[in-house]
Amino acid sequence: MLMPLPTTLHRLVEEYETLLAEETLAGVTVPGARLRDLAYTLCVSTGTREIADALTRAHAYLATADAPPVHVRRTVTAGAADPALRAAALPRETERTPL
Repeated sequence: MLMPLPTTLHRLVEEYETLLAEETLAGVTVPGARLRDLAYTLCVSTGTREIADALTRAHAYLATADAPPVHVRRTVTAGAADPALRAAALPRETERTPL
């Protein structure tokens, strides 16, 4: 089965568990839209139908993942010293054909 990147799965689990705790402390009896969306995404991502199973599978997968979760942001500025990086930052033009 395909599994999301560990960083993505970690973020989903973390957000779900945080939001669940917040809603529980607030006494919310019906899960909010974001919590339902996260539950659905976790179930789809782990190939399960119930959120408890999804969390169990996600935690097991993350425990065996090669690398700890890392948040990576790649930024390229137009003024980068490397010409290849400058070119990557610029939008590509597409060929236009006359109508």
